[in-house]
Amino acid sequence: MIIKASAALRNDYAKISSLAKESKEPIYITKNGEGDMVLMSIDAFEKREQILELRERVLQAEQERLNGEKTMNVAEARKALRERLSEI
Repeated sequence: MIIKASAALRNDYAKISSLAKESKEPIYITKNGEGDMVLMSIDAFEKREQILELRERVLQAEQERLNGEKTMNVAEARKALRERLSEI
């Protein structure tokens, strides 16, 4: 976990920006010794958003399965994908 004071962000933005890009993880910014915000590179943010969206879709599919929606096994899913690809 990387923690930096807000003064470091204010006084040396370029260094903090480079650190966020190189570490590919969030940087916690403190103000007066208390947590204030989190800073991350755009690439790290977009990757995180993609992961969260995927998790949401998986949870939705699991909820549908629990509610009795029709499901497919792996062989059926592969067959359906092959059929879709042959239509393109």
